[in-house]
Amino acid sequence: MRLKNYALIYAALLVTSAVFLYLEHVTHVEFLYHLAAIPLEVLVAVFLVDTYLEDRRRKETRHQLMFIKSWMFRLDMRKLFIYNFRALKSPPVTITGIKSASLEELKKMRAEAERVEYKSLEAMEPVLLEYVNTQEAWKSFMNIALENHFDDIFQTMVDILRFISDIKTFKENNPNHLFIHEAAQHEDMMRQVMKVMGDGIRRYLEYVIELKEKNPALFASFISDYEISRHLAEEQLAQEVT
Repeated sequence: MRLKNYALIYAALLVTSAVFLYLEHVTHVEFLYHLAAIPLEVLVAVFLVDTYLEDRRRKETRHQLMFIKSWMFRLDMRKLFIYNFRALKSPPVTITGIKSASLEELKKMRAEAERVEYKSLEAMEPVLLEYVNTQEAWKSFMNIALENHFDDIFQTMVDILRFISDIKTFKENNPNHLFIHEAAQHEDMMRQVMKVMGDGIRRYLEYVIELKEKNPALFASFISDYEISRHLAEEQLAQEVT
């Protein structure tokens, strides 16, 4: 609706300018030429103001997104990230290490996380199952991205939800088998597993870097919450494995 209204305004201003130009051409009254320039000046002003307001709105929404991420990472996805860090072999990223790291050290962790390696295939399976358990959270994040026209985030969420669907389908048909063993037999599937899980590590590190830079108090609270929850999540995982 908003785009349609602006299109009508732009069209009306262009038509008005064209009418004045036509009248000037017919009558040769120079004043009409100056009148024709006014709608064009208004058109430029409206465009610049609208662009400025839209840019400010998107920046404000991006800022709000930081708090939305905090809520989702703390509640729905907390166990997912804890499991992912626990399964990680290289680089050696831990919640305790993140808490004590300087900003530069966090950025170094993020750079090193371009390549990740896991302890074993079996250590990766609980992480994959947590992706399934957090499906609704990913859907919520996808809807937020769609509503705010964050096309890059929206596409990422679609890819993750498609990945989750593949895991669910396999587990429904093979309840006693590990999805990761099936993925390891197919190069494309295993590449997708590594991308999704590795991106999880990278996005988490990018987020804590953002917090460390822009909201140190929220960073401290966020990481402390994870540190407390890590023990409970690891105990639960140990019970599930045994």
